[in-house]
Amino acid sequence: MSQTPTHLQYTAEHEWIDAGSPATVGITATAADALGDIVYLELPEVGAAISAGAVIGEVESTKSVSELFSPVTGTVTEVNQAAVDEPSVVNSDPYGAGWLIKVEVESTGALLSAEEYAALAAG
Repeated sequence: MSQTPTHLQYTAEHEWIDAGSPATVGITATAADALGDIVYLELPEVGAAISAGAVIGEVESTKSVSELFSPVTGTVTEVNQAAVDEPSVVNSDPYGAGWLIKVEVESTGALLSAEEYAALAAG
């Protein structure tokens, strides 16, 4: 199991958020490892209004297709086009270059600390 960065917050659905302004959202290394080789990302468009807990896109791998859930309510300000063009970056660097979207946050959903997420992922 890879290290869970402690400066981030997490969802039970394996997304992470770095609460800046705008906030950065991605999927965890646990999710990327479970998915296997990611081959396609479907992400919301810039300007899209998203809601905490709602489906905002899909991650397709050689094994399966998984829905992406928003950890927050807000407006998408940026989409990581480099990850859309080369989805394998999500596998190789899920907490860095493999981020997915940036969001101007209005409110947050139920977020977990790194310790809470690590316990959930291990369970």
